[in-house]
Amino acid sequence: MSEWNSVQFKDYFAVGLRNGLTKPSRVRGSGSRMVNMKEIFGYDVITDKTPMELVPVTDKELENSSLEYDDLLFARQSLVESGAGKIAIFKGNLPTVFESHLIRCRIDKDRACPDFIYYLFKSPIGKGTVSTIVQQVAAAGIKGSDLQNLIFSFPPLPEQKAIASVLSSLDDKIDLLHRQNQTLEAMAETLFRQWFVEEAGGWEDGIVADLIEFNPSRKLAKGTVAPYLEMAALSNATFNPDGWYDREFSSGTKFINGDTLLARITPCLENGKTAYVTFLEDNQIGWGSTEYIVMRPQGSIHSFFAYALARNGEFRDYAEGCLAGSSGRQRVDIDHLKNYEIKIPSAAVISEFNAFAESITPKLQSNSLQIQTLEKLRDTLLPKLMSGEVRVRA
Repeated sequence: MSEWNSVQFKDYFAVGLRNGLTKPSRVRGSGSRMVNMKEIFGYDVITDKTPMELVPVTDKELENSSLEYDDLLFARQSLVESGAGKIAIFKGNLPTVFESHLIRCRIDKDRACPDFIYYLFKSPIGKGTVSTIVQQVAAAGIKGSDLQNLIFSFPPLPEQKAIASVLSSLDDKIDLLHRQNQTLEAMAETLFRQWFVEEAGGWEDGIVADLIEFNPSRKLAKGTVAPYLEMAALSNATFNPDGWYDREFSSGTKFINGDTLLARITPCLENGKTAYVTFLEDNQIGWGSTEYIVMRPQGSIHSFFAYALARNGEFRDYAEGCLAGSSGRQRVDIDHLKNYEIKIPSAAVISEFNAFAESITPKLQSNSLQIQTLEKLRDTLLPKLMSGEVRVRA
């Protein structure tokens, strides 16, 4: 690391840090794309395909507060301390501005690599350094004046680019696998609607409890170390979520391979949080919050049926109608949810669906397991590369 130099962050700026625009909700709906806090905390890489609000902007505002490819964005505020200073990188070309709770950082690419700096701030080194400038008042926050004065050890520019290339290659592969799974899931959702909603006219009437078992019994001894899944790891676009880690079982919801997890609590339910559990070992038991609803098909129906049902719009609307509680967070009344009216498919349709599920789930599972492996490799390499413990030849 002898050729790594301690540099003040601002020495690599092409222009000074800038806060974004304030646009009230009443004027939003048309105009230029605007990156808000939602996008910062929802995405690490923001592209032209990232959904976001449109806002009217003047030519002057667009000139001063637009984003260029490779601009870095930092969250000025967060409800939790760990979120203050959260970084994202902009990889878009459409006219885009950013809101006032964000700080834009534009790097001089002749002196530093924006991708390297992005990974630096995602690493334990970067997060730890940012934590030293976080101020806690009503919410946790950072100031641009403090951010620009942070000091880091930087390798020469060619090595910065080489390090960023290694990490971005892993992220690109992870992103490709995620997109493959999203395509397969979209196809599954379309076929599920066609088979079990649009073409179900002459089938026998029933309720979902006739087909699905809710919160089936699972045994896990207290103190057993088993895979644990935080509710925050679930999303509306992930077959098998990231974020598993080993933890001693105390009390909570237990699940096995092929179980579908549905968020029971608001606002996670409205956000469409679901998961299909995929473990490397068939006999593995995992666990998590009591705010999960576990769904498992009965009889000969493939376990993927519960996952497809949980992602179906009509079922989710009904689940939201089962929310109970007068204040704070509401929870789904499972006994109410069990009465969701559904058509009972014939044995022939079940057989056809099972064949489809058998054709799609191995690819979904394989992609999910590859994602887990690549993410573990990336997260292991990240601090080693940023500290110089592992070197990359430029």
